[in-house]
Amino acid sequence: MPTITVEGPFLEIEKKRLLVKALYDAAYAVYGIEHINVLIRENPPENVGVHGELLVDRKKGASRLKKKF
Repeated sequence: MPTITVEGPFLEIEKKRLLVKALYDAAYAVYGIEHINVLIRENPPENVGVHGELLVDRKKGASRLKKKF
């Protein structure tokens, strides 16, 4: 049975429902089987780094720039 894993930021429950349905439908169209698992792993910004910086810190920098302009 195929398993699809998605890692990303926190989502509202309704968006999770939409994501799971869309991924299931796409996988079903390819595999033609109904037993497909979708796992959502949510990562808070303090646990994700991009370009050598934590996302939580990058967001702070972006908000400082917005205040300047």
